[in-house]
Amino acid sequence: MKSRPKDMHRLHSAADAGDAGGDARTGQGTAFDLAHTAALPVKPGVYLLRDVRGEILYVGKAKALRHRVRSYLARGKGTTIRTRELSRLAETVETLVVDSEAEALILEANLIKEHQPRFNIQLRDDKKYPYVKVTVSEPFPRVYVTRRVRKDGSRYFGPFVSVGRVRRALEVVKRLHGIRSCRFDLPREAPVRPCLDHHIGRCAAPCVGLQSVQSYREMVEVVMRVLSGDVASLQAEVEEDMRKASSAMDFERAANLRDIVAGLDAIAREQRVQAVGGGDLDVVGVARDGPLAVALRLRIRGGVLLGREVHTMTGVEEASEADLLSRSVAHAYLSSGSGLLEELPPEVLLPAAFPDLDLLAAVLGAKAPRRTRLHLPKRGAKVRLVELARLNARHALDDQLRKGGSPRPRTDDVLYELQERLGLKVVPRLITCFDVSHTQGAETVAGVGAFMNGEPRRAGYRHMRIRGDWGNDDYRSMAEAVTRYFRRESEGEEPLPDLVVIDGGKGQLSAVRSALEGLGLDDIALAALAKKEEEVFLPGRKEGVRIPRSARSLHLLQRVRDEAHRVAVRYNR
Repeated sequence: MKSRPKDMHRLHSAADAGDAGGDARTGQGTAFDLAHTAALPVKPGVYLLRDVRGEILYVGKAKALRHRVRSYLARGKGTTIRTRELSRLAETVETLVVDSEAEALILEANLIKEHQPRFNIQLRDDKKYPYVKVTVSEPFPRVYVTRRVRKDGSRYFGPFVSVGRVRRALEVVKRLHGIRSCRFDLPREAPVRPCLDHHIGRCAAPCVGLQSVQSYREMVEVVMRVLSGDVASLQAEVEEDMRKASSAMDFERAANLRDIVAGLDAIAREQRVQAVGGGDLDVVGVARDGPLAVALRLRIRGGVLLGREVHTMTGVEEASEADLLSRSVAHAYLSSGSGLLEELPPEVLLPAAFPDLDLLAAVLGAKAPRRTRLHLPKRGAKVRLVELARLNARHALDDQLRKGGSPRPRTDDVLYELQERLGLKVVPRLITCFDVSHTQGAETVAGVGAFMNGEPRRAGYRHMRIRGDWGNDDYRSMAEAVTRYFRRESEGEEPLPDLVVIDGGKGQLSAVRSALEGLGLDDIALAALAKKEEEVFLPGRKEGVRIPRSARSLHLLQRVRDEAHRVAVRYNR
């Protein structure tokens, strides 16, 4: 990839600092002077925003650097807290011009991996899962377990979930065909005499010329068949050899083959458990909870689920699912050292589209050794595979939270389902619901229900009599109930909910949203569940969300609403 020299541009000026009454180089003055960006090139490339100390705060790519940086800086006074903070701290912008947007995508992925800027979504590899390495470029290939994938001409099988499974597979095939266990680079490092493995019948000693290259490589091909998931045909061959040995009264060989059959059967059972169909595929799933997210890749070969790879992302509070997918897919296949391009399958299944999807597909098509399709399945078995990846991502996220010291129990999948259907950035573990009840405009009361991890949390139940003389005005009654509840609870130890549900429609939703903004709690997720149609209304969306009647997530919302209604009616009586 050809890149041109870097350019550095100041984002602050002395005039900015004077007008604002501060020093621009401290980031305390006017955040950005857009006039300074006129010097940026209108070409594809990557931009790096640095603070006053020169530390890289953010790396981004652009089809046209000047336009992209101008739009980013223009948003500094609005939008999210994160963007405003970046705008305040950034002192200079550094650009690297490349020949195409595709090259910018690759360069961005590598720079983010190298520098880990604080304002970028951060990806961390999970523990390195084991692979089996076959050094096929050598005359007498070695077969061994490794946790590092390199571009060295070898074949890699995996990742496997456990080292134990890998070692069992290797032990079985080595006993069957006598694959050497030594690490010599034959024939260059040949020993003087064969080792103990040869004397006990576990190796044919190719190191001292007792086995030909062709014969040995045929054995290695069998090993690679097993590691690729083709156990059944090999098992049938071994069973036939066992029967022949038994008929020939060679009981020692028959017993040895019987043990090998048992080992192959154990491998086959594990692979049958993992059989998911779909041919050769990678399937991507994402799960998130506030500032933490997990991207997971399932590796399916020959319809068999052979392993998974997990990346943890931090600093994602304001990122959309599209942002998470774009970053994780680019990181997996394009960042230097990933080693995944060589084993890229014909198809990668994704749960949703993202802006860089076509660009990423074009880059992979140009760089990968085979044609690969990035696909969003809509029906059939492949949709179930996407759901399987999503489910595994949820569990991996829960594992990460527990590793971080979170005492919470494992999250029920219905909460992730609700999060996805409503587009929430936090898993709604704690849901609080408000309902208002009155008798012909008199004796107006409010009930509050609470659910934790999908179950009633009675310690969070509340009821109150509405003090305002609002008559039949449910909107004002609801706003009063919400305001009084959060003012009171802010003084106690009751945690803030992840989701507030209102029994009502757009009017109640608007009233409660204004009440929360007045309390400085506008970051709490909010939804209104309307009766009859059971439609869910969300802030900022004109149309309601229709959740299928059979969906567990809708049933959960109904249970929460019904509990709040029960509390209100019971108090009114």
